Amino acid sequence: MPLPDAETLCAALAERLRPDLPSGAALVGIHTGGVWVAERLHAALGLGTPLGRIDVSFYRDDFSRNGLHPQIKSSEIPFEVEDRPIIIVDDVLYTGRTIRAAMNELFDYGRASRIDLAVLIDRGGRELPICPRWAGETLFIAPEKNLQLERDEAGKLNLRLIDA
Repeated sequence: MPLPDAETLCAALAERLRPDLPSGAALVGIHTGGVWVAERLHAALGLGTPLGRIDVSFYRDDFSRNGLHPQIKSSEIPFEVEDRPIIIVDDVLYTGRTIRAAMNELFDYGRASRIDLAVLIDRGGRELPICPRWAGETLFIAPEKNLQLERDEAGKLNLRLIDA
């Protein structure tokens, strides 16, 4: 199956977001692929609020089973969360567990007025009742496959399908 171009999807996602963007909204990308997508959205939308970044490793419900990811990154929320509309950005939405973890971490920073979700790819297969408000594209990927967003040396984003 040919995969869509990730850069084209980022541009399309920005255009889907633009008409519905709440006033004062802030983007929060989930490390690592979600941050890459959020950086592109932030630039395309010309947002004044700085971009937030979170690593949900400590908030995952499978942390005790899988342990700590070897490349943990720091979270950075450089704005006031309280009463602000927040858009969580991720690259690939699958089970919904990463998004649940991201919401739990955001609550540690304050109570947002609302939280929405923008993803580059919604691949189905949800285990939790999580749904994106905006998606670049919906693809149905077999459970034995993983869809990964990668960034090359020049900064170009590419999607790759691999065996799980």
